[in-house]
Amino acid sequence: MLEIANLIKRYGQDEPVLKGLDLVVEDNSVVAIVGASGAGKSTMLRCINRLVEPSSGSIRLNGTELVALRGAALRRARRKIGMVFQGFNLIDRLTVMENVLAGRLGYVSLFQAVTRRFPAEDIDRAFALMERVGIAHYANKRADELSGGERQRVGVVRALMQEPEVLLADEPTASLDPRTSEQIMMLLQSLASELSLPVLINIHNVAQAKAYTERIVGLRHGTMIFDGVPAEFDKAALEAIYGGIEAPDDELTAAPAGIASGEES
Repeated sequence: MLEIANLIKRYGQDEPVLKGLDLVVEDNSVVAIVGASGAGKSTMLRCINRLVEPSSGSIRLNGTELVALRGAALRRARRKIGMVFQGFNLIDRLTVMENVLAGRLGYVSLFQAVTRRFPAEDIDRAFALMERVGIAHYANKRADELSGGERQRVGVVRALMQEPEVLLADEPTASLDPRTSEQIMMLLQSLASELSLPVLINIHNVAQAKAYTERIVGLRHGTMIFDGVPAEFDKAALEAIYGGIEAPDDELTAAPAGIASGEES
């Protein structure tokens, strides 16, 4: 379980980017975080994994207070926080397998990391996860030879190799075409259920948030102004979150793109 209480992030003397956020995310749940650019969505995720230091507040993961951790204790805690990035963050010249095994760097010695001598059980787990997401046949292919959807699947498997207790996804479909975006959202949804893993997804596509998550949290200027199930997320909520800007009706009601035919791009 992830528990966030009164989370505040301020840069210098400026107005806080996050203004006292409270959020509890149970295991198995997929939560979409929506809001305009600058609403604080990415800052919130980066506070959770401590890429950004919270100014105050509490972030607890399965009972461990993350905000108080320093040094080795923080490094150990970060191993349990998987992160999927919009830009994939792969090392292009390395193979898919090598990129996936990077998710184990927090668990092996410096010698093993430098020489890429990972334990056999890590390699077996990597193959099993790559098979699960449909990229096992690319194990020895360079990352820069893959499509966007394939690269994002590598990013998902790399995060899962950490054996995370929570998975954070920062605009994981923003660099993908619509059909591939649907596939990645379906993958994250199914993995949350299979692995009893809480998943938080920053996303701009409201239709996808409604289709593939069970809860939507809306931020505006660092304040949470909506927290409910997708069926409750109506046009009034959309306009409140995005500053009263009129949005087309199909932004809320559009069905997911078809994925039954054609190859992944």
